[in-house]
Amino acid sequence: MKKLLAVVFSIIVSTGNFALADDLWDNFGDSNVYGQKAVTDQEFDQALQSKQKKTKKKTEKKDTKNGEAFSQSNETEILADTTKELPVLLIPIPLKIKENYILPIGHYQVEGVKEDDEVFINLYQAHDLIAKIPAEETDDDFGEDTINFVRLNPHGDYHVELLFGGVDFNAFAIIDIE
Repeated sequence: MKKLLAVVFSIIVSTGNFALADDLWDNFGDSNVYGQKAVTDQEFDQALQSKQKKTKKKTEKKDTKNGEAFSQSNETEILADTTKELPVLLIPIPLKIKENYILPIGHYQVEGVKEDDEVFINLYQAHDLIAKIPAEETDDDFGEDTINFVRLNPHGDYHVELLFGGVDFNAFAIIDIE
């Protein structure tokens, strides 16, 4: 008896679904089904031409050097773009930057800066300068394969070493753990 009820119920349910599906095909082929209006060929061509003009202006960007126009090669454009992106560092433990300032745990964008023959490593969060750490400039690339890098290494039991590498210089700083 249970099998018979299950078969009858499945037949009723499956025929009901076909009836619903039949309603979906009523509007097939109608261009205004989803509230879209038809576009003429002329309107399409105008939109395509305006888009091509905008992209052409972006690609015609030229620099001037010594009064002459030149275009950078692809290799130098890639290097110029990498300097704009700041590397991100996760600091997993609180660090003691100054006597009265503790750097909290978090993610920071890192930028190396030279000011008056001094080197600093700046830590940012959401475009706000959180910490300005004095650093030592070095020629060592710390075994990194990339140009821009930042790394936090243990340095004894009570210190960490902050390594920074950029196009202009490489630097490191020893920071106390709080």
